[in-house]
Formats: sequence, structure tokens, C-alpha cells
Amino acid sequence: MSETPIIQIRNLSKSYGSKLVLKNISLDIFPGQVIGYIGPNGAGKSTTVKILTGLIPDFEGEVMVNGLSMARESTEIKKLFGYVPENAEIYDVLTPMEYLDFIGKLYGMVDVMLQERARKLLAAFSLANNADDRMDTFSKGMKQKVLLISGIIHNPKIIILDEPLSGLDANAVIMVKELITRLSQEGKTIFYCSHMMDVVEKVSDRILLINKGEIIADGTFESLKQNHGDTLERIFAKLTGNEDQGSEADAIINALD
Repeated sequence: MSETPIIQIRNLSKSYGSKLVLKNISLDIFPGQVIGYIGPNGAGKSTTVKILTGLIPDFEGEVMVNGLSMARESTEIKKLFGYVPENAEIYDVLTPMEYLDFIGKLYGMVDVMLQERARKLLAAFSLANNADDRMDTFSKGMKQKVLLISGIIHNPKIIILDEPLSGLDANAVIMVKELITRLSQEGKTIFYCSHMMDVVEKVSDRILLINKGEIIADGTFESLKQNHGDTLERIFAKLTGNEDQGSEADAIINALD
């Protein structure tokens, strides 16, 4: 692993009006790391991701990506990222080839390379026979595959995956998990955001737990397990102060009586 961080975050804070969403976060992220970025709803995950991808330009602190300043060079930084959002509005009146052509050209890809890579990736995701079909006929899983391809087609250094397994069948889930490992071995840095703790536990080599705008845990799953619990779900519940799910489930059952 490189000794030089690809992402450096120093004293990062972000407020919406009087509400402080991120509180003085400082992190170093290194090439090849698979970061499991987890936290309750409203913890600050999405805000962090939007700042990293240049979607939120106003923040306090410093964010450096590959030696570039987010405050001054956000356009160049955006070229380094691939982003698969949780709820993307895909242009489903297009075909996969048309959509990927649109995305690739936004990143300045050469047309011949773009077309060739799109065809190869669609084939790898078992969508070769659907490459020229309108996506308004696709299942959620098929659309998710196209979104995954759009996040990697320009061969980015950093890939942000927000609930990337949504809608995928079992075989596709296995393939994407293996893909994450292979991308990491190629030196890609991956932010994996998910509420599926068992998957985060398996794919991540470093886990960051954010709660109420602060990083409250940072380490490998093994190191977190030694200090806090035996599964990531229990660690998550313990550190976010929500260990009483059993009584909550009982209350729901009682309400049905």
C-alpha cells in the first residue's frame, strides 16, 4: 500500500443552518483501501460523499484528493471519481450503450475506447444481448448493473458505491463482491456505503463508523471486534447507542396482539 494518502481530510465540518452535520473530521485514506463507511441515517455519510465528489462546494476545513485541493480544483478531482449513488435517476428512455456513451463523454473518453469498453463491460455483466434495448423495460437489477458500469467505465482512481447491491440477484452480488476485491488489488480506492453489515464486514479492509457527524470507530473489522463486539451489527448497535432492538421488536409484536 502506498504511504501517500490519496484522500486527506482535515478538520472537515459542514452545517445546514444551525445544524452541524459534520464535526471536525480528519482522515487519511490510502490507495487500494476498501473503506466500509457506515452509520445511522442522518449521521453524515451522504454529506461526506457529496463533499468528496464536489457536489457540495461550501464546507469548512480542507479536502485534498491526489494532491489536489477540493476548494480550488474540484473539476479535476471529479475526473478521479466513479460514483454509484443509492437512488439514481437513470435515463431509462436510452439504451445501455447510449447511456454509457453519454457518461463516458462527460469524462472525456475517446469514442473508440468508450464504445469498445462499454460493450465489454455489458458482456461481463451479462447484458450483451440488451445493449441496444430501451432501459424502461429493464428490471431494477438490470438498471443497477448499468449504473455500476457507468461508475467504472472511465477507470477512476476512487470509486464510491452507495448500496451497490440493490436489486441484484445472488450471482450478481457474488460477482460484485469479487469485483471490489479485484479493483482494490489494482490500487483503486473504494468507499462502500451500506446498511448491510454482513456485506460491509466481508468486503472492507477498513471500517469507518460515523455517528452524529463524528467518526466514532476506525479500524479493521478484527480490531473493532476485539474492542466492541463479535459482529459488525452488534458493534454498530453498541457504538450508536441502539442496543435495545429486542424490546423494540417486542413492542411491535405486542402492538399486533
